[in-house]
Amino acid sequence: MRLWSLRWGAVPRFVGAALVAVGATGAPAIAATPAQAASTVQRRDTVREDQWQLTELRATHAWRYATGSNVTVAVIDSGVDGSHPDLAGQVLPGIDLVTGSGDGRTDPVGHGTTVAGLIAGRNDDRDGVMGLAPQAKILPVRVLDADNRYDDALIVAKGVRWAVDNGAEVINLSLGGSGNSPALAAAIDYAFARDVVVIACTGNVAPDAPAEVWYPAREPGVIAVTGLERETEGLWSGSITGPATVLAAPANGLVGARPGGTWKVQGTSFAAPLVSATAALVRAKWPEMTAGTVVNRLIKTADDLGAVGRDDRFGYGLVDPVAALTVGMSTVERNPLDNNAPPGVAGFGAAPGIEAAGGTSGNHQTGGQAPGSNAGWSAEPVGEVEESRRGLLAGGLIALGVIVAGAFTVRRFFRTR
Repeated sequence: MRLWSLRWGAVPRFVGAALVAVGATGAPAIAATPAQAASTVQRRDTVREDQWQLTELRATHAWRYATGSNVTVAVIDSGVDGSHPDLAGQVLPGIDLVTGSGDGRTDPVGHGTTVAGLIAGRNDDRDGVMGLAPQAKILPVRVLDADNRYDDALIVAKGVRWAVDNGAEVINLSLGGSGNSPALAAAIDYAFARDVVVIACTGNVAPDAPAEVWYPAREPGVIAVTGLERETEGLWSGSITGPATVLAAPANGLVGARPGGTWKVQGTSFAAPLVSATAALVRAKWPEMTAGTVVNRLIKTADDLGAVGRDDRFGYGLVDPVAALTVGMSTVERNPLDNNAPPGVAGFGAAPGIEAAGGTSGNHQTGGQAPGSNAGWSAEPVGEVEESRRGLLAGGLIALGVIVAGAFTVRRFFRTR
């Protein structure tokens, strides 16, 4: 069976995290897209005091109840620097789907390391990055190349499935784009069916790009996370929001780990891991709790912002780790965000339709997979073009059947007159 790899002429390659590091000379050290992050190299002696998200989310209070121990969070991204001192001992062997070799514990971009540090950084006795779930383990799945880009959403789909098959209980997708991907939708359903919580960023505003919440954040069942300004309850100016928005978290003025040190970053890419860390805290406190109940707990305990109730700007509001760990609440039968009627690919709703442009255009960020480990995944997966052709063929056969049946009915009518 042929593997279709979609590549568009006028459409830019799918872009990863917007992350810019400015060195002492003021020249960009890393640049992906122009609109998202303005970052500066961070001095070690100011790192701790600048981690305002820990104060905003009352981390020390939350750690009385859980620290993320025995929970694995998959970071589907640019890889994770497993040798970084703030992540020492926290990064499990993963997979590099870009090179086809390696275990995902190198990061040529820095984005995945930043995401991982916000989740599980452990600077116990040093002035370094502290994650919100400091005892969670990180499973790195690399899908972004050295330019922080990928060409096909299929690589992210493979990364999601690989992460599920290799023990992830929470998946962080700090990536997205304007087009839907049936392959990625099926992979996310695969995760839901296997009791995994999936979190994604809503996306960042960029010139000449759609302002719609990115995919896969808008896939039903996924916790779509937008970003807030530092020490305010206002929306970060670069955040994309819309009806699919579920939760909000700090997004700018953040300190992140990067290969060789730390830096200041901003973007919804870095708000999402704070929600992933909160999910890890909840799963650590209640190991038997279903993913659907974890999602329900996160949205029902959020600190409501903006209009009363869920709204298009903030979703249900600011994620609240302490409330999520302490408020009494009953279990639910299914993920309350997944409003697709079963049956679907995995019993959690059908994949979204294929768009005219092929369904995979736009800016994106992260993913990964391991060679020879394709449990539940065809060795040569069918791409969107192949699926589209099958859909057209099926539709044509149905239409032909309707025409023939109609003609037969008319003929019988005139015979009986």
